[in-house]
Amino acid sequence: MSRPDPQAEEPVEIERKFLVVGQGWREGARVETIAQGYLPTTEDCSVRVRLLGDRAFLTIKGPSRDGARAEFEYPVPVDHAASMLRQFCAGRMIAKRRYSLTWGDRVWTVDEFEGALAGLLLAEVELDHVGQEVALPPWLGREVTDDPRYLNNALALATAPPEA
Repeated sequence: MSRPDPQAEEPVEIERKFLVVGQGWREGARVETIAQGYLPTTEDCSVRVRLLGDRAFLTIKGPSRDGARAEFEYPVPVDHAASMLRQFCAGRMIAKRRYSLTWGDRVWTVDEFEGALAGLLLAEVELDHVGQEVALPPWLGREVTDDPRYLNNALALATAPPEA
């Protein structure tokens, strides 16, 4: 059995997350429909199954610290993902439309939630390193990067959007 390479870099997701105000972000945005669910989650680990059009992914994420966390994502067959969502994610599901647009030199995503979370709009931008400066669009509201109520695995259990 081979040992992990101690020099290999761990995949890390670094992002900032904001509430969205207004509709200025919609112009020119590309949209995709997402269905995702979460296997039973702990404080230290979440496992997400995501259907994104004709693609599907299994993602394992560690705890967030200053907007950064370990993230391991793997493509899976769409029919397997659909079965996992049905069998293992009941009561821990999210449906949303994801809009992608460029602002400044970054690609931003805006998630428009459906169902019990209808009306919630969250914007995210991925960064290259913690503390990276980024131009903020005028349609951003309050930053919620470190608010655990806005983690998708928490939102999957919510019966309404969090109180702002």
